[in-house]
Amino acid sequence: MYDCIVVGAGPAGGSAAYHLAKRGRSVLILEKESLPRYKPCGGGVSPQVAQWFDFDFSPAISIKVDAIRCTWKMGDPVDAKLNTPEPIWMVRRDVFDHFLVQQAQKQGAELKDSIEVTGIEFKSDRWQVNTSNGPFEARYLIAADGAKGPMAKWLGFKERKRRLAGALEAEAPAQLSGSQSAHFEFGLVKNGYVWNFPKADGYSVGVGTFRGGEPQDFKAILNEYATLFGIDMKTAKQFGHPICLWDGDQKLHTQNAVLAGEAACVVDPFTAEGIRPSIFTGVKAAEAIDQALAGNANALADYTETVSKEWGTDMAWAQRLSGVFYRVPGIGYKVGVKRPGAAERMGKILCGEMKYGDVASRALKRLSTSFIPGMGG
Repeated sequence: MYDCIVVGAGPAGGSAAYHLAKRGRSVLILEKESLPRYKPCGGGVSPQVAQWFDFDFSPAISIKVDAIRCTWKMGDPVDAKLNTPEPIWMVRRDVFDHFLVQQAQKQGAELKDSIEVTGIEFKSDRWQVNTSNGPFEARYLIAADGAKGPMAKWLGFKERKRRLAGALEAEAPAQLSGSQSAHFEFGLVKNGYVWNFPKADGYSVGVGTFRGGEPQDFKAILNEYATLFGIDMKTAKQFGHPICLWDGDQKLHTQNAVLAGEAACVVDPFTAEGIRPSIFTGVKAAEAIDQALAGNANALADYTETVSKEWGTDMAWAQRLSGVFYRVPGIGYKVGVKRPGAAERMGKILCGEMKYGDVASRALKRLSTSFIPGMGG
């Protein structure tokens, strides 16, 4: 009988397990894959996450990037230096996620990997989690099983706002030299962007759409983009995956259980950044369950409220920006990216040094007036 079972060993699950175990709670992490496991992901992490932990993340960081380059149809580049105290971290998710779980284990959390959860049932005052390896029991549950996980449905979250975006990622080995930039390309794909994030030993190249619309040939787009970097996509492994974008506040708690990470639909609808919000929800979920275990009857409801106030408020701005920018990206690029200081501000948002709320109203005004002939300025 555990205080809490965490389903899923991604950034949300690892963070939640770490903070609960550190507070002396008994925690079991259940993960269907065997750790460390490959996870397709650009792997850009805001250094802001360091402030929520008391250990050094260096062993889990592949490289740090202090510059971004934006392009339109592979030309018209905008280069920006990130004048932030700490650059953006680039991580490989197999290493990063496993590292977080190992920190949780050092605090006393238990890990059972290669175990699939097959169902859950609430029994008077506890959850029974049925698995391929028999049942486990806990007073509380954290569902951190990602965009494709079944836990939210099993917990009865039926009326969820689930806006799924699609992405295709490829890993390309490469000999990299010197200072590297994170690359964003806005002209090759509709309703999204293409990216190239360097790692110590190669690139993560990907394409994603964040607003729906017509199906597009992601593979052809990636092939074309990869030529910019001398990458032959035929030799790269490719992985498609869904992304759960934030699409309005929603209830994230139920009877003795909360949703965290992509199961809670917290991915940034403008940049598709998912690791920082996932970690944030993991940290806050741990605080809530620790308080619930201590007798606070409102703790889980407070968790929903905290995520909506501290993340959702800014995501509402991100969503509005996304709606305008990706609708007419050519104008968006000219007005929103090429404008002096715009790319630096984007970098600051990615690093957690700025919020969308600090820049969005002016940016939206500029973008909107640019759509009206004669109003551009």
